[in-house]
Amino acid sequence: MLVLTKKDIEKCYSLKECIDAVAEAFKYFSAGKVDVPLRTQIVKKNGRDTFLCMPAFCEEKDAACVKILNMFPNNIEHGLPSINAQVLNIDANTGVVNAIIDGNYLTQLRTGAASGVALKYLARKNCTKGALIGTGAQAATQLEAMLLVRDLAEVLVSDLNFERAQEFASKMQTKLAKYQTKIKAVKTGNEAVRDADIIISVTPSHKPVYDFSNVKKGATICGVGSYQPQMEETPAELVAHADKIYFDAKKAVLAEAGDIIIPLQQGLIDESHLQGEIGKVISGELVGRENDEETIFFKTVGIAAQDLMTAKAIYAKAAVANN
Repeated sequence: MLVLTKKDIEKCYSLKECIDAVAEAFKYFSAGKVDVPLRTQIVKKNGRDTFLCMPAFCEEKDAACVKILNMFPNNIEHGLPSINAQVLNIDANTGVVNAIIDGNYLTQLRTGAASGVALKYLARKNCTKGALIGTGAQAATQLEAMLLVRDLAEVLVSDLNFERAQEFASKMQTKLAKYQTKIKAVKTGNEAVRDADIIISVTPSHKPVYDFSNVKKGATICGVGSYQPQMEETPAELVAHADKIYFDAKKAVLAEAGDIIIPLQQGLIDESHLQGEIGKVISGELVGRENDEETIFFKTVGIAAQDLMTAKAIYAKAAVANN
């Protein structure tokens, strides 16, 4: 059995490869070819700290895995990761666990890749400016995913803690230098999103982290951070005025995503406003962006199909590297 750390994964697997794996995951999931029970979720009494268990199986791909994941958002204040996870990769023919994979890094990869897939299929081709709100554990791959799928001149980064945003921007400017994109910290979410073609928010906020009035027409917005019904990082007004709304999994979003649930409860939208799953855009069953004027919102809460295809791909490359 392989035990794969972040360093082990980085040696043999890239975010670019993960974007391809996650696109396949979404496509297979929407085609009904991945068995993904709604994840088991236990929330502590503080309404914030969460324990999750996410199994998945795909007969056609001979793939099986289980991810155990714990989300503690306030860990960032103590210098600890907000997400702690492990993925058990399973031989689908024997049931043998053949790898324990660093679930923190796998989650960062597949979550960033989800935005990468959405932007690849839904964002305007001529994007030049990006905005990233939130600089926690998921932020680095979100940022790189933007740069992988669109040639951006500038990305503005904001966080509740401006010093943390500055440190993140400086670090990423060096780490992602090959993309030749200016990465700059700003003090507010509104400053970050103003005139942005691409907006990604990745926070556990219970209130919107920017105002809809600052979002320009034609932008593509990815809501990544809110994963419980009471969380709302995306303005309900934006969701109500979006020309199209897509998501990773309808059942999961309607059960867990405050960014969608709250506007529905407020009567600002109904289910007819929801175009459908990104997997159906990838397969050609649904149309995606049709013109540069459409404002498009993509919501992801994360599904085990992403872990499944990513774990399978990582294991395949690591197994070769270890032979």
